[in-house]
Amino acid sequence: MDKLADVSADALRTALGDVESAKAAKRLMVALDYKDDVSVDVLTERYGIPRSTLYYWLDRFEERSIADAIEDEPRPGRPPRLTEAARETLRSDLADDPAAHGYDADEWTPELVQTHVEREYGVSYSTGHVRRLLREFELAA
Repeated sequence: MDKLADVSADALRTALGDVESAKAAKRLMVALDYKDDVSVDVLTERYGIPRSTLYYWLDRFEERSIADAIEDEPRPGRPPRLTEAARETLRSDLADDPAAHGYDADEWTPELVQTHVEREYGVSYSTGHVRRLLREFELAA
């Protein structure tokens, strides 16, 4: 067990006490078990992860700070269908009464926002996605 020679078990335990995500805790537990001479075969079985993933996690602990090693790398994902400018305009639209945009309604509902986004921005979203978008707008307010 030659990996993690320069990683302190105390630092791993301290980080474990501070993490909030289950994934980060699992990575720290794997590293601590490895430091305690638990074999890779046992770790892959115990945690249900492939050997390649386990070695990838251990390499991350060697190459990065503990805080960086336990977090996922950003993934690009699909680009948003609404540009940032369109999102800001939509946010402004939603601050208005729906009647100001030609709707016969007193308040915005997810279904009305869905219709508005399609009509004004040419983007079709599911009602669930519209709800997530509305929550995101509320959090940013």
